Amino acid sequence: MAETLLKPIRAGLIGAGIQASLTPAMHMREGAAQGLSYEYELIDLNEIGASSADLPKLLADAEARGLSGLNITHPCKQAVIPFLDELSGEARALRAVNTVVLKNGRRFGHNTDWWGFAESFRRGLPDADLSTVVQLGAGGAGVATAYAILSMGARRLAVFDREQERAEELVTAMAALFPAARIEAGSDLAASMKAASGLVHATPTGMAKYPGLPLDAALLEARHWVAEIVYFPLQTALLQAARQRGCRTLDGGGMAVFQAVGAFQLFTGLEPSAERMLAHFRSMTS
Repeated sequence: MAETLLKPIRAGLIGAGIQASLTPAMHMREGAAQGLSYEYELIDLNEIGASSADLPKLLADAEARGLSGLNITHPCKQAVIPFLDELSGEARALRAVNTVVLKNGRRFGHNTDWWGFAESFRRGLPDADLSTVVQLGAGGAGVATAYAILSMGARRLAVFDREQERAEELVTAMAALFPAARIEAGSDLAASMKAASGLVHATPTGMAKYPGLPLDAALLEARHWVAEIVYFPLQTALLQAARQRGCRTLDGGGMAVFQAVGAFQLFTGLEPSAERMLAHFRSMTS
């Protein structure tokens, strides 16, 4: 065990516009608490003038430099799949990868996003009514949240996206995995919200660089719960509007922390302290 703890761990995050990410700090702080020499770097496509088309080169470089793994974020969660050797069951089902383990010359793709959202939801909205859920967004994060909410027992899910085709693709994929649930690509948001017990928000709207609301706040009612994935800022315009209307809310911080908990375990083989990582995250965002 001592030898394991002394082994240096190097990891990184590939994505666009990730300079404000708190993931490196969470990984390195937990690594230090576990006695590891842990380095975590940002590979920001915007900063290095690259795109998802450069993934083969970036993956090969990470391997050559001895990285243990990579987290993957927008816009690469789906684009990275063709360059991996194996996928976990969840990553295959979701067709999205946010964690790549580099080991023995092979690349293993995982998805800890869905579990991160589910664990956050269980803790933050433990008795939420999942009978009828509306989800905004059908991208990489939306795939994970849909899988999570259906795994937790949602009986009906209406998915909305600016690209109707993308919403329909997500519905088709989820319907195959959850045949007992009623899943549809929404067409009338007002009507769906009137019937809904809760709302999952899985678009970038509300982030510091994409300010605003993802829907008309008048559609929110006190009986709704609202679960957010955005965590920068932690208190989005959506959450503020929802609380003003009496809704129970869940911020995106938990998903950010628990996906990191899962990735840390995959990179190091060690069990992280979720409570310690949560406390560190809250200290950075308070």
